[in-house]
Amino acid sequence: MAAPGGLCFRDITALAPMVRVGTLPMRLLALDYGADIVYCEELIDIKMVTCERVVNEELNTVDFVAPDERVMFRTCERERDRVVFQMGTADPDRALAVALLVEKDVAAIDVNMGCPKEYSTKGGMGAALLSDPDKIEAILTKLVQGLSKPVTCKIRILPSMEDTVRLVQRIERTGVAAIAVHGRTREERPKHPLHCDFLKAVSVAVGVPVIANGGSLDMVKSFEDVAAFRSATGAAAVMLARAAMWNPSVFRRQGLLPVQTVMEDYLKYAVRYDNHAFNTKYCLCQMLRDKVESEMGKRVKTAQTLSDICAAYGMQAYYEELQVLLRSRRGLHPPETPVTLGGVTTMALRFHRRDYPPEITPKMFLLEWSRKEKLEQPHYHTVDRPQDRLFLSTVTVDNKQYRSTLWEKSKKGAEQAAALVCLRVLRLPEGRRGEEQEEEESGLGGKRKRAVAPPLPAAAPPQEEQEEEEREVNKKIHLSDREAETEVTNSNHHKTHVP
Repeated sequence: MAAPGGLCFRDITALAPMVRVGTLPMRLLALDYGADIVYCEELIDIKMVTCERVVNEELNTVDFVAPDERVMFRTCERERDRVVFQMGTADPDRALAVALLVEKDVAAIDVNMGCPKEYSTKGGMGAALLSDPDKIEAILTKLVQGLSKPVTCKIRILPSMEDTVRLVQRIERTGVAAIAVHGRTREERPKHPLHCDFLKAVSVAVGVPVIANGGSLDMVKSFEDVAAFRSATGAAAVMLARAAMWNPSVFRRQGLLPVQTVMEDYLKYAVRYDNHAFNTKYCLCQMLRDKVESEMGKRVKTAQTLSDICAAYGMQAYYEELQVLLRSRRGLHPPETPVTLGGVTTMALRFHRRDYPPEITPKMFLLEWSRKEKLEQPHYHTVDRPQDRLFLSTVTVDNKQYRSTLWEKSKKGAEQAAALVCLRVLRLPEGRRGEEQEEEESGLGGKRKRAVAPPLPAAAPPQEEQEEEEREVNKKIHLSDREAETEVTNSNHHKTHVP
């Protein structure tokens, strides 16, 4: 029986929410292989509530874009009726505001009440909610009453079976459509055994579907194991995290595919939807597992861009074909026309460091051009916005002023964006990768040779349950929590229609 809003949570297998794994390419791949429902990675309400819904006509996606132009959530028509949006929240009003923002682009709304990681619990979110059932009830009731789509939540078991049963019964009374339960406590990790008896007690105690989670290591290694896991827990459905992260074809009823095939399928979606290279590398390294130090693993780790990653897999031709398609779409939606107001020419352009080789920047090109034309050195005037610590810069060149309308996260980034607007308006080379011929013709960029950039770092472990083997893999690819926090979490950038 379908829940209110049309989504069925019984007799299904779902892709679990996993930070840095559950982005659009992985969700689509899981659907291709047979997943019935896919959850996005946990997205924090305080970040999402500032987002703007933007239709990305180049990628045929809907993007939820933060004020700094970072895409927090990207989705598409293919998954609209099967994707569950999971949020981290501790505030009923803010939770509803976020849910209303995304409601028409997703199939259901889920609240994370089980993540034991500090970045989730420190704000009273995730597993911290398990000790505050009044707040759980307030959040879920607010969402159920305010939305037309199904509302669900994901929890962990409590130390006592009786307390766990009482909690899920209280949750059921809020009107949720389903409850996903990880069969370990907040303190337990994958090395601890799964409490199937708790899951069975919960499944019997409530009438709404219970989705069993946590069996990837011990009980589910391929799709044929799903039925046994469901039977052992008495649950209505099964949710897979690590097993799907290691090989998403675990959802495939015909059996697992070779990991090499799966990685290539994943990479096609990553290119098609312009997934960030950093995030793409992370997911591929999770699939490589103990082969991360193989020749293939080394090529992936040293790759700088999606193009480089495709080359490592022998998929450069596919990458080039996709770029031709995207460029043709971009031509149907021309870039914003420069606007001059009050003597300042503006465009909505952002500086992305990854688009430029080391030692090559728009500022450097603008300076060289000014010297070549015997003009005064470009002058930058930068202001900051205290409420969000963003920066905006205006550059003066030949007594004319240029500025991007987009605020940047650093003073240097704002200056580069201003220089980029000036170069774009003057139709000068900008120093981007692939502009070597234009540079030669213009005489710019000759003083500095393009160099090979150092490899992008890999990312921090995902939110969902991890085992010792995975931590060893992460050590090998030199993961950094700080880098992951600043670079990867929902790290795609919104692409304005600018060539």
